[in-house]
Amino acid sequence: MDPVSKALWLIETELDKALDLERLASVCGLSRFSLSRVFAGATGWSVMRYVKARRLSRAAHRLALGAPDILEVALEVGYGSHEAFTRAFREHFGLTPEALRANGTLNGIELREALRMQATTTFPLLEPRFVDGEELLIAGLGERFTADTTQGIAALWQRFVPYIGRVPGQQGWETFGVCCNPQNDGSFEYIAGVLVNRTDDLPAGFTQQRLAAHRYAVFLHSGHISSIHETFNAIFQRWLPNAGLQGADAPEFERYSGDFNPMTGTGQVEIWVPLRG
Repeated sequence: MDPVSKALWLIETELDKALDLERLASVCGLSRFSLSRVFAGATGWSVMRYVKARRLSRAAHRLALGAPDILEVALEVGYGSHEAFTRAFREHFGLTPEALRANGTLNGIELREALRMQATTTFPLLEPRFVDGEELLIAGLGERFTADTTQGIAALWQRFVPYIGRVPGQQGWETFGVCCNPQNDGSFEYIAGVLVNRTDDLPAGFTQQRLAAHRYAVFLHSGHISSIHETFNAIFQRWLPNAGLQGADAPEFERYSGDFNPMTGTGQVEIWVPLRG
C-alpha cells in the first residue's frame, strides 16, 4: 500500500484517537515533511486539515441524527472538551453543534466525506544512486511554508538569486533547496541557499542549517523545474514502498547544478532523500 493510501486508511480507523502528523508519518514510513508533501499532491488537502474536516464531518452526521450528548460526540471524534469541539465546529461550518442538532439536517453545510484510495503515480522516474553524504552547512534565505503555500518557494528563490556568488564562505556554485524543521501542523522551513564553510558575517536576514552525515537515495529530476512535485510524488508514493525502504525524519534537499538557471527553471536538479536505518 502506498503511503497516501495508508495514511487515508489510518485516519479513517483512528479518527477517535490522538492522531498527529508525527504518528501518521511514522506509520507510513516517511518524514513528516515528505508525508505532508505527497499527501497534499495526491489529495489537494494538507494532512491535518483533512483529519480535522473528517472529524467534524463525522460529528455533523451524528448531530443531524439528534445525538443527545454533544460532549460524547466531541470525545468520539478526538476532541477533549465541549468548548474545543464547539469552537472548531463553528469555525468550520459557521454554526454551533447545538444549532445543527436543532436543525436536524445537513443541508447548507459542506461535508468532507472519506477520500477513496488514490492511484499510485505513474510519472516516470529514473533509478537513484545511493550516497553516504557528508555533513553539509547551508546558508541562505528561509521561510516557513505549508502544503497550501508552496507556490511561494519560487519567490523565495528570486530573492536569493542576487546573493549567489557573494555569500561569505561560499563553497562552489551549486545551490540547495533544503526542506527542514517540520511542525505537526504540516508547516516546514524551506531554505534557498549555498554550501558554506563558516557562518560569520552572513547577510542580514540569512539563516543556516547544518545537515548531518546521512545515507541518501539521490534522484535526478528530468524536465522543467515546474514538474518537480511529480518527481517527489513518484519517489514517495511508488519508489520507496516498492523498494522496501523508509525515509528518515531528517532534512531532504534539492541540489541544483552550477549552471542551473533559476530564471528559466532549466538545468540539472537532484533530489536527495535521507533513508532510515
